[in-house]
Amino acid sequence: MPFKLAASLAAHSADVRAVASPTDTLILSASRDSTAISWAKPSDASFSPAAIFTAGYAVTGGQDAIINVWTLGSPASDPTYSLLGHLDNVCSLHAKPDGTIISGSWDKTAKIWQGFQLQHDLTGHTQSVWTVTATEGEEYLTGSADKTIKLWRQNKCLRTYHGHKDAVRSLATLTDVGFASASNDSEIIIWTFEGDVVHSLSAHTSFVYSLSILPSGDIVSGGEDRTVRVWRDGECAQTIVHPAISVWAVSSMPNGDIVTGASDGVVRVFSEAEERWASPEELKAFDDQVASQALPSQQVGDVNKSDLSGIEALANPGKFRSKPDEVKMVRNGAIVEAHQWDAAAGRWMKIGEVVDAVGSGRRQLHEGKEYDYVFDVDIQDGVPPLKLPYNANENPYAAAQRFLERNELPMTYIDQVVQFIEKNTAGVKLGGSDEFVDPYTGASRYRSAGAPAQAAASSYSDPYTGSSRYVSTAPTTPLASAVASSDPFTGAGRYVPGGVASKAVSKAPAVIPVYKTVPFKQANVNAMQGKLYQFDQALRSEISTSALAMYPDEVGQLEEAFSFLSQSITGGRPSASLTPAHIETVVNILDRWPASQRFPVLDLARLLSGFCSDLIESAGYRTNFFEALYKASELNNDGSPSTKAKETNILLALRTIVNAFQEKTKLGDGAWAKKILVVLDDAPYDAYTKAQRVALSTVLFNLSCIALQERVEPSLRSLHVRFLEKVLRTERGDPEVVYRALVGLGNVLYAAKSQGYPLDATQLNSIKDCITPLPSAVTDARITGVVGEIFALI
Repeated sequence: MPFKLAASLAAHSADVRAVASPTDTLILSASRDSTAISWAKPSDASFSPAAIFTAGYAVTGGQDAIINVWTLGSPASDPTYSLLGHLDNVCSLHAKPDGTIISGSWDKTAKIWQGFQLQHDLTGHTQSVWTVTATEGEEYLTGSADKTIKLWRQNKCLRTYHGHKDAVRSLATLTDVGFASASNDSEIIIWTFEGDVVHSLSAHTSFVYSLSILPSGDIVSGGEDRTVRVWRDGECAQTIVHPAISVWAVSSMPNGDIVTGASDGVVRVFSEAEERWASPEELKAFDDQVASQALPSQQVGDVNKSDLSGIEALANPGKFRSKPDEVKMVRNGAIVEAHQWDAAAGRWMKIGEVVDAVGSGRRQLHEGKEYDYVFDVDIQDGVPPLKLPYNANENPYAAAQRFLERNELPMTYIDQVVQFIEKNTAGVKLGGSDEFVDPYTGASRYRSAGAPAQAAASSYSDPYTGSSRYVSTAPTTPLASAVASSDPFTGAGRYVPGGVASKAVSKAPAVIPVYKTVPFKQANVNAMQGKLYQFDQALRSEISTSALAMYPDEVGQLEEAFSFLSQSITGGRPSASLTPAHIETVVNILDRWPASQRFPVLDLARLLSGFCSDLIESAGYRTNFFEALYKASELNNDGSPSTKAKETNILLALRTIVNAFQEKTKLGDGAWAKKILVVLDDAPYDAYTKAQRVALSTVLFNLSCIALQERVEPSLRSLHVRFLEKVLRTERGDPEVVYRALVGLGNVLYAAKSQGYPLDATQLNSIKDCITPLPSAVTDARITGVVGEIFALI
């Protein structure tokens, strides 16, 4: 029998990003609306939001980098346990029947938690870890945006699997075979654990987000092409089209039913058992909803209406009957319809009406590719505008994610970027009379939960162009990523059975020490270069300023510097190295250009500090470089009035200093680092803007990371500790500033203890006095745990 709709569960207000179905009467779902819901089905009743199970836990993770563990059957506003350790969005969770939890994160790591405490860090992937799963014993699989899959035993990598051409998004183990993997390359690969490819399953036409294994051994997949597909013996046995942009998640019930979570916010159950099918009216309503979708012609191929057969062609199955996922387009009057062959049901199913590509007459080129839109986006003051390419048939979240990853920006911006896309494409309609029509499917509004979309224009004037553009701010709403743990019946889903670790102590895993520094290396080099040359031309065109313009040899040096940085940022190998002469050129231009026109040169200095730190550390150049930086930004002159130009210059100077403290940096006698702290400490803390304070706390944090590797000169360490205390005693408005400074202080204390190099009693008492009020004064779940760790180090 074919799978047909059994139930539609609507309560979420945004995309359902994860589902789990540990029993036939319990479904767990997590959504971009920041909620997780437990759906219960008492006996033969319908599923409804409830919590009737008193055994086990549900596990959720999100953008706040915290993993929360909730006791099923005990609704509460606070989780039973919170697991701290990841540094970025937790995007994947899985658990074993013994309660072991495996998590994956955008921080490029996976972590193993036992007894709700951190047991192992799995480090080795070079990009986000999108998917994790357990195999047997203490072995685990992880899949990453770096296109690889890794097999681990405890925290040791046993094997790396290469084969996918894009990010790996889902993993599922297969009894007696090995495992299956799904990817953004639209392929599903079946592997043996030895690394042999058994099958490559090709039918999806876009990203494949989720896999699950049915009790029968069949594979279920969901993806960006609106479909769920059932795979049997290496072939696609059935395609279930959804009235949504994306099918984010699939899960299998012990009884063989399929649970899906989609971008329209609905959880759906599909069943092969006729007695569990929805009513004929509900089935027809679902089919009508799917059929009413509008499909951009890019999704199904170019359309020439004059070459299409009429609707009568559907009466002749022909060769299409052998291809369950085949799409056939026919002309029904003036309308072009797309129909897909449903082999299981033995009929053609209308999946939408095909419309012309949006903006086909005004497509724009970006890096050699055509897009409907190419937006300029300003993320922060003083940073060059970044290019955001977008096609109207894309999922806005996929475009936003690509944009943030490419520009090395925090994923906390993703909802704001999506809102910006939606706001600036809101006039695009593909049919229908709704105020807003989803540019991918023609369905109703596709919007993330939270604040209304921001307008493209703001009061902020872009320093590179002078125009008003979008300025993103970090959202506060966490993104629910995964819920519940491993299904004890099939291994699918994410359910923790009752009785697991019932005596575990609720203790957060250690955060300190943190060895990895935080850089500011993202940039739009072309925009930076263009603005710098624009300013140079303006200086050159006026007699009074012509002497300040760049000399021919300086222009050549900057050309080489920009070429080097462009290749470095994109991960390429620069064709030629830079020399001290390139640093000297930047120093000279900073020294003579007017304050209002220095910011592109300061931004260039920021990148040189990040990518050419060895060169700047050369004898004599570090001192000159930073002295020029202090002077150009007026960091060492707090008596001048504050202007927008000065604020921007100071921010860029602070980020340049942040990049000077990297893991490989050597402090030596510490004189240069001490001078930096003295200069930064001279300005009243309240004089720094919010963005500047984040950069300032990052300077102090990065210096603490170096202190873990190198014994710091005593006077430098004392100055560092006093500065950290100053931030922690003063800052109350931005939890991120407090957190970075607090972890930095913890690193210093950890280094002092591990190096046998203790602080004196006066310093320790002052630290105690400083951090004691923080848990109650700063609203951030991370603060309490780190404060506790610091007290343990004192």
